[in-house]
Amino acid sequence: MKRCIFSALLLIACMATAMAQKFALVDMEFISRQIPAFSQANQQMEALSKEWQKQIDAKADEAKKLYEEYQNTADKLTAAQRTAKEEAIVAKEKEAAELRQQYFGPQGEMMKKQKELLGPLQDNVYNAIKAIATEKGYDAVIDRASAQSMIFASPRIDISNEVLARLGYSN
Repeated sequence: MKRCIFSALLLIACMATAMAQKFALVDMEFISRQIPAFSQANQQMEALSKEWQKQIDAKADEAKKLYEEYQNTADKLTAAQRTAKEEAIVAKEKEAAELRQQYFGPQGEMMKKQKELLGPLQDNVYNAIKAIATEKGYDAVIDRASAQSMIFASPRIDISNEVLARLGYSN
């Protein structure tokens, strides 16, 4: 009886081992640093971001100046004049907030530019990873850069250099 149970457990263990999944790792940060187009796109996005931030800051500064003027002259103004000044200040602050949303919001220009510049590059990397995974029979490919809970992984399962080679970049 013991022998039968031991044999069944051994058979189950062998089947589980045979059905084990194959994993691979990639380091997307490493890959993106090796591809010049990624850094060019990031530089372009950073320049746009700075320009847009200057525009937003200019609007915010206008609102701040209006507020300071209001503070200095509030006691000399009539109630109607105060209300008009307060509305002007609120309108400028609203303009700055709308500009920020237009540029940096979830549907803003920055997101559109990111999709435009980085989307095709990311698609190429994804397709290279998918092709390698399919060829080598990997069940899952994990991004080492975003896997925060990964403590250790064997370098032999890292396919980042293969991905770069597939894309025409050598390390």
